[in-house]
Amino acid sequence: FFLGLALMVYLAFFLIRDGQKLVELLIKALPLGDERERLLFAKFAEVTRATVKGNLLIAIIQGALGGVIFWILGISGALLWGVVMAIFSLLPAVGAAIVWIPAAVYLAAIGDVVPAVILTVYGMVVIGLADNLLRPILVGRDTKMPDYLVLLSTLGGIVMFGINGFVMGPLVAALFMAFWGIFIREFGNETTGNMPERATGSAKDD
Repeated sequence: FFLGLALMVYLAFFLIRDGQKLVELLIKALPLGDERERLLFAKFAEVTRATVKGNLLIAIIQGALGGVIFWILGISGALLWGVVMAIFSLLPAVGAAIVWIPAAVYLAAIGDVVPAVILTVYGMVVIGLADNLLRPILVGRDTKMPDYLVLLSTLGGIVMFGINGFVMGPLVAALFMAFWGIFIREFGNETTGNMPERATGSAKDD
């Protein structure tokens, strides 16, 4: 872990310092055309920023909401459990529920039925809806992707890449959509542009 962390910090320094030069070199080297490449790199940066910012903000909000209800109900280690919920909130399908559901079951098992019911309702309504409402707004709006595509790409990314998939999944989906847009714009224009010529040519031939 510490070796990977040190390597990440070391490389991050050079990537931040020389990042723009590296992007220009990639634009010169890739054969897609400078305009297309700049569009793809801009989309890459936009989606990465939006995904990381949105997911981290959602995780912090859900962790704070969970920590508050744990503190109100008198559950020990509320701050610690809030941090744990924030970490698990990065997983869309599981999220903070992996913490508050066992806590509610434990409260019910020891006879604290009312706190268990309060925690269950609060977890489903407040913590759960915070994820369902905020993720499409914060991530989908900035990445300019539909809500369902943000959810599916995030889940698929986590299956394929592990925890890093919460960034990689939407990134792959956004780049696919960017390529799709380029192909539609260019090949669509070529098709519509060629139709009058063919029609004109056929009229001349006649």
